[in-house]
Amino acid sequence: MKTLTKRAVPYLLISTLVLLALPMWAADKASDEQTLRNAASVLQAMLDSKDVPASVVAKADCIVILPSVKKFAVGIGGTGGRGPMSCREGKNFSGKWSPPAMYTIGGASAGLQLGGTASDIILLIMTSSAADKILTGKVKVGSDATAAAGPGASAGMTGGSDILTYARTKGLFAGISLNGASLDPDGDANGRLYGQGVSSQQIVSGDAKATPGGMNLVNLLNSKASKHSM
Repeated sequence: MKTLTKRAVPYLLISTLVLLALPMWAADKASDEQTLRNAASVLQAMLDSKDVPASVVAKADCIVILPSVKKFAVGIGGTGGRGPMSCREGKNFSGKWSPPAMYTIGGASAGLQLGGTASDIILLIMTSSAADKILTGKVKVGSDATAAAGPGASAGMTGGSDILTYARTKGLFAGISLNGASLDPDGDANGRLYGQGVSSQQIVSGDAKATPGGMNLVNLLNSKASKHSM
C-alpha cells in the first residue's frame, strides 16, 4: 500500500468534503419546494425581528435567501447551500418581486476549523450591475461584486457596496463577511421547478410562473417591501 505524500493530503481532504456535501445537492422537486418554504420562513423571521428592516430590503434590486447553509471542516473549511433569488421585475429592477430562481453558494476558507455549523444567509443585491452579473453566471463575492456586512435597523446606507450580507445563527441576524464565496445558478433545481432550459434571467423577468412555494415567498416580499425605494 502506497503512503500518501504531504502534497496528496489536502487533495484527499477536499475530495472527502465534496463527497460529504453531495447528499445536500441531491434533490427532487418536493425538496426544492421545501427549500422555497424554508426561505420564506427565514425572510419572515428577518422582518419580524427587525434586525434587517423592510426599509433596507426595499432598497434592494434582488434578494437571495439561503436557508441552512452548511459549514464543515476537517483541516480545510468549506461552505455549501442553496436557495432562491427573487428580483424586481421591469426595467432597471423597478417593479414588483419576481418568481424565484434557485442558486447555490459555495466557498473554501483556509485555516483550521473544527466542527460544523448551519446558518441562514441573506444577500441583498443593491445595484443593477451586480444583479446582471449574478443572473448571467457564477459570481465570486468580494471580487466580481463588492460586498459588505449588512447594516442593522439603524443604518440606512449601503456604503456603496453591491451586496449586503447577513447571517442568522441561534436566532439573531447580523452582518457577515462572505468574501470569496461563489454564487451560481442552480440549473438542475430551476429545471425541476420551471422546466428544462429555463434560465435564471427568464425566471426573474416573469417568463416563468411561480410554484406554490415560490408564490408564498413572492407574496411575502410584495406585502412587506413592494415599493422600490432609493
